[in-house]
Amino acid sequence: MKACIVLANGMAFEGESFGAAGTRVGEVVFNTGMVGYEETLTDPSYYGQIITQTYPLIGNYGVNGQDAESARIWAFGYIVRQQCEEPSNFRCKETIGQFLKDNGIIGVCGVDTRRITRILREAGVMNGAVTTEYESAAAALADEALMARIRAYAVADAVESVSTRNMETFNEGGAYHVALFDFGYKRNILRSLVQRGCRVTVVPAATTAAELSALGLDGIMLSNGPGDPAENTAIIENLKEITHMGLPVFGICLGHQLTALAHGAKTEKLKYGHRGVNQPVTDFARDRTFITSQNHGYAVTAGTVDPALAQVSHVNANDGTVEGIRYKGIPCFTVQFHPEACGGPRDTAYLFDEFVAMMAERKKGGH
Repeated sequence: MKACIVLANGMAFEGESFGAAGTRVGEVVFNTGMVGYEETLTDPSYYGQIITQTYPLIGNYGVNGQDAESARIWAFGYIVRQQCEEPSNFRCKETIGQFLKDNGIIGVCGVDTRRITRILREAGVMNGAVTTEYESAAAALADEALMARIRAYAVADAVESVSTRNMETFNEGGAYHVALFDFGYKRNILRSLVQRGCRVTVVPAATTAAELSALGLDGIMLSNGPGDPAENTAIIENLKEITHMGLPVFGICLGHQLTALAHGAKTEKLKYGHRGVNQPVTDFARDRTFITSQNHGYAVTAGTVDPALAQVSHVNANDGTVEGIRYKGIPCFTVQFHPEACGGPRDTAYLFDEFVAMMAERKKGGH
């Protein structure tokens, strides 16, 4: 079946459909990872977005279900150069095409993903649509109603759309009780905490300091998630109180941005974001540069972090964007990248060890 990609700038591409049929509008972004497509598709941070994979062959090791970062696909569409219909891996349960069909997600293959990526790098992330409902790309472009939908689209209510509604606890016998805020968390954050002996209670995004106080916690984990961080005004207000509860706090990605906003910093939308597994980040305390996995379209604006309240601990070695913040007077640190990432480098997993050490030190002090 024929499928089309239509961009807000009036460019369109014709390819072949794999996955579900229909039309879906979203924000078109690109990911440079060579592996980890199952993790990418199921990452809630991609809510509202249509993903273009720059690596040309996708699906060669199939989909196994165990590598998923959540229970479903959150991306709104998927664009690849070539999708493999006969994967080869002992863990494979189904093809990438069947996985998309199972989740009702439109996939487009057989298009020039390198050209699409160049467009997004030069013009910036833009809205678009993937569709199987037109005879040609020209016909899709001629549909003014579709073009109006594309131009008007904005990712909205993202965290509310992906967050859990109920608390759930894992690893009941763990030594340290951690509240994991679900702003759109990835399962590997949960796994990383459980592997280090933590009892983890996943809590809704809107959970307050008063509700947390009733749980008997040793630490608080602020997860990744989708959308514009500044949109989450109620959560930001909650974090002003939560980060001053005296408990160790560790934030990742959106959690990093929300914490910065709660302490007076600003965030900005990046031209095309950081989405891949090879972003170099310099850790000033260790005087080392690590290769990290990232997935974000917003960043804390350099120069807006109040030095009386916090200091920038990590920066991106490519473009100088803020990648980590350590706060003064409270046991709180946050990073923009993903130390739990799979697939991707695990070089920064030491941050989870540091978080656990902070909880151990607090317990030893009798708190």
